[in-house]
Amino acid sequence: MKYDQPIRDNRGFSLIEIMVVMIIIGLLAGLVGPKLFGQLGKAKQKTAKAQIEMIMAALDAYRLDVGSYPSQQEGLEALISNPGVDDWAGPYLAKAQIPEDPWKNPYIYRNPGQNGEVEVSSLGKDNKEGGSGEDNDVNSWE
Repeated sequence: MKYDQPIRDNRGFSLIEIMVVMIIIGLLAGLVGPKLFGQLGKAKQKTAKAQIEMIMAALDAYRLDVGSYPSQQEGLEALISNPGVDDWAGPYLAKAQIPEDPWKNPYIYRNPGQNGEVEVSSLGKDNKEGGSGEDNDVNSWE
């Protein structure tokens, strides 16, 4: 018999030890999970606000070139393709496409707007006016 070899310990974790670890992981997930999902909603609101600001900057560039904002009928599509006006120097959006809001709905364009010369808005997650949290509307005038 060789005494210089280490003795192997073949013991593993007991079922109780594994269950305790699983309970602890479940409790941690229950505490941390809702906070992370709350942050996801806030991130989508911030993304919508950033996209609206980008669209408003593109509308301002269009107005500087053409002399007026796109009409209600021309809509945001005028930022991508020439609606038949002189001095159009677009496309005015970087990816040459109008982004959807973070909830996969189109942005709403109004000319004339009620709170400004033109308005761009998203109705939020519920796609209805009003709401709170992630359902809250995101507007260019706010």
